Amino acid sequence: MSRPFSILAIPGSLRAKSFNRALLEYARKTAPASLTLEIRDIADIPLFNQDVEAKGYPEAVAKLHAEVAAADGILLATPEYNSGIPGVLKNALDWMSRPPGKATCAGKPVAVIGATPGVGGTVRAQVVMRPVLSGMGMLQLVGADTAVPGAGAAFDADGNLVDEKARAALARTLDAFAAWIARLAPNG
Repeated sequence: MSRPFSILAIPGSLRAKSFNRALLEYARKTAPASLTLEIRDIADIPLFNQDVEAKGYPEAVAKLHAEVAAADGILLATPEYNSGIPGVLKNALDWMSRPPGKATCAGKPVAVIGATPGVGGTVRAQVVMRPVLSGMGMLQLVGADTAVPGAGAAFDADGNLVDEKARAALARTLDAFAAWIARLAPNG
């Protein structure tokens, strides 16, 4: 490999001190040398509206499409809201899936991680993500997801991931994701 794989990392929460943003920050700092992560906020993405789309992508959506197109893979960090994924993340995914049949995300490797204060991690939200990502034509890493339960104790007051079990799980996910992307690469 001549260069590290470029990963667009998207936190599914808008909170400045989101556990999922913190999880991505830790991933960015500790990723294997074969990956570089760029964290992308989705707060500027407007609600999907096909009437708006028909007039041309809003600037933030056009930028998101360009970032997705340039990335070798997408890493999604989702909270779990009411046993599912947050509306803001689903909205960003809806924009990413456009236009039908020509979406820049189609064929992109994707991995899902997440953290939540609850005891189940984000397992249910990650299960909800599977058919959404499949419908988008994304190539999902399966069996190496990271779901961090009890996030209030897994991160310190400064947002650092301190739970060793969560750190190890994330390292396994990142290693598996790098291998998945390499396997899917044209010369992989």
